[in-house]
Amino acid sequence: METFTELFKTILAEDKGKSRVAAREVRKLTYGSRSGKNEFKIIQGIIEAAPLMCARISEDWRRENFVLAISVIYFLHDREDQPDFLFPWFFQLLQNKNGNIRHAAVRMIEHELGSLTCHIRFPEKELGFSKLSPEIADQVLYDLRMNLENLERSSWNREYKKIKYINKLPSGIYKSVQHIISCLDDYYGEVSQQTTESYEEIFKR
Repeated sequence: METFTELFKTILAEDKGKSRVAAREVRKLTYGSRSGKNEFKIIQGIIEAAPLMCARISEDWRRENFVLAISVIYFLHDREDQPDFLFPWFFQLLQNKNGNIRHAAVRMIEHELGSLTCHIRFPEKELGFSKLSPEIADQVLYDLRMNLENLERSSWNREYKKIKYINKLPSGIYKSVQHIISCLDDYYGEVSQQTTESYEEIFKR
């Protein structure tokens, strides 16, 4: 069985068919292997270098294969103390014309929302697994929301006003942004009204 290093080399260097197959093999390897500590270090290195590696890709199909493969292993990044470390790159991906790339970016951002809102949803509990202080989490959430709203405004079309449900929106940047905002609102919806009102101040700075 090929390693993660070998699969990503194939994704980045081989022809269209081999690159596509390698991107699909990343999922099988991620969920089907018993990777050792060294393999996880390799995965984390690939994730860290993803924005730079992606910037060097010239073919649209190869970029899609690469981003989809990264989205599969992203949850293994080991950067819980800085969950927004790839957010600038994700916002670039959200503006890509390729819907599969945008969807991958949506999934990776949404992966972070649960941990970022833990202190809000469970204020009475001591969350020992969290490496992020509530203050830093609040700032990340605030910055995320502001950036989403800016992208929402820039991608708005008056025709969207007629559409009630997100899944009825045409494929595009606006729809991708709405998926993330909806997910974030769902997490806040789990909070009691009293707690919600106190944390609404986060978005009034």
